[in-house]
Amino acid sequence: MKQIKLFYIIFISGILLSRFAICSPQEDIPGGIIQAIRSGNAANLAKYFNVNVELTLSQGEEIYSKDQAELILKDFFSKHVPNSFDILHKGGKEGSRYAIGNLSTTNGNFRVTILIKLKDSQPYIHQLRIEEENAQ
Repeated sequence: MKQIKLFYIIFISGILLSRFAICSPQEDIPGGIIQAIRSGNAANLAKYFNVNVELTLSQGEEIYSKDQAELILKDFFSKHVPNSFDILHKGGKEGSRYAIGNLSTTNGNFRVTILIKLKDSQPYIHQLRIEEENAQ
């Protein structure tokens, strides 16, 4: 009888663990993206860019090539050196993920929104918005 109970406990635990393992990656943002923003490393962040990226900064919203977006972010991070970056909310559904976070820099605080889409099971940033927190 103890063996049957142990079997059911292990079986049910396995089902629950596999369920959470399947659900959680949908909402996860690759650590490399978060670390690149925290450190202000545009080159490492660009590794996650799709071929074209919708980039929103204080000068407006535009679609840039991966290389152009990297240069623009390099300039941004040189003027706004990050102190910290914290994810406030993240989610997703099949094939896409998003995260919203606060970026604290030497020249103010910014709200960062990241939209990631999966392409051949690899995450690519399709949209990156960095907006001043107090912007109306």
